[in-house]
Amino acid sequence: MNDVTKLVKHALEGLELPDGGNLISRDMIRALSVEKGFARFVIEAPNAEVARLMEPLRRVAEETVSRVSGINGASAVLTAHQQPKVPQLKLGGHPKAQEGVMKPSGVKTVLAIGSGKGGVGKSTVSSNLAVALARAGKRVGLLDADIHGPSQPRMFGLTAKPASPDGQTIEPLKAHGVTVMSIGSMLAEDKAVIWRGPMLMGALQQMMMQVNWGEQDVLIVDLPPGTGDVQMSLCQKSDVAGAIVVSTPQDVALLDARKALDAFATLETPVLGLIENMAVFTCPHCGKDSHIFGNGGVAQEARALGVPLLAQLPIDLDTRLGGDGGTPIATGDSPMAQAYAQLADRLISGGVV
Repeated sequence: MNDVTKLVKHALEGLELPDGGNLISRDMIRALSVEKGFARFVIEAPNAEVARLMEPLRRVAEETVSRVSGINGASAVLTAHQQPKVPQLKLGGHPKAQEGVMKPSGVKTVLAIGSGKGGVGKSTVSSNLAVALARAGKRVGLLDADIHGPSQPRMFGLTAKPASPDGQTIEPLKAHGVTVMSIGSMLAEDKAVIWRGPMLMGALQQMMMQVNWGEQDVLIVDLPPGTGDVQMSLCQKSDVAGAIVVSTPQDVALLDARKALDAFATLETPVLGLIENMAVFTCPHCGKDSHIFGNGGVAQEARALGVPLLAQLPIDLDTRLGGDGGTPIATGDSPMAQAYAQLADRLISGGVV
């Protein structure tokens, strides 16, 4: 290094950076050369955003070096450090051929929760049952397979996006003791998923097999309402231990619940039981019970089919507030939390989980 080059570096050492250090001490000078009294060098910023903010400093650096003894002019160029490219995960697309069943290696039991129609509280039951099982000491995963209407991120208070370090494996999020994966965490909350059947099937395959679920006693799959592609793919391609069907007592809901039950029978997936949701409303002012959606319809259906009635859950304001607020009611000690704890204990004692 000649004397003029040393003088140039010494001048650059005098240019302090706002966050500490200078261009030399922070090792931001590249390709410094002096030829026939003209100095050229590159200032390398840590990233493109910082480089844009450093333009005034680049001009000052040129002017400062131009005043060094033996220098007649200077040229400084700003560049940004090349960040390693993070592989981008593409969710959706047609399912890929695979050997064996669609079941993560660390998962002991896959449990499906379905309904014949929307609006009966299937996702609320799924989230609270997952929390109740986790509180009972079980390792629980929850897959939000309601791809067109994912609600589990909101119900669990999840705002982060799952990471994918290699563009293939997905690291799920965790909340309230439950490992959660939902396409809702990959998209803006108001972004619609407009996919045909093959893409739904591909997304289900990815969320089952590319997610790092770890060791789980049970993976609860919150199915979309109805009897469509996702239900068929899960039951035909995966090792599902059984399904639970959620319905309200009203006749219209029961009509569709019967179709869901028939679909699981056709797909040779055992129905472990029915849950009657919104069974009764107790007025907080007078204490009177009102059967808004009818009385006992799901219980009667369970008796007719010879399947267990696993729970009768009332309409409850705190349950709705907890779901909207990201803290499932089952995390507390209220009567509703105890009802979900009893449901979890029933599944555990029955050997389902």
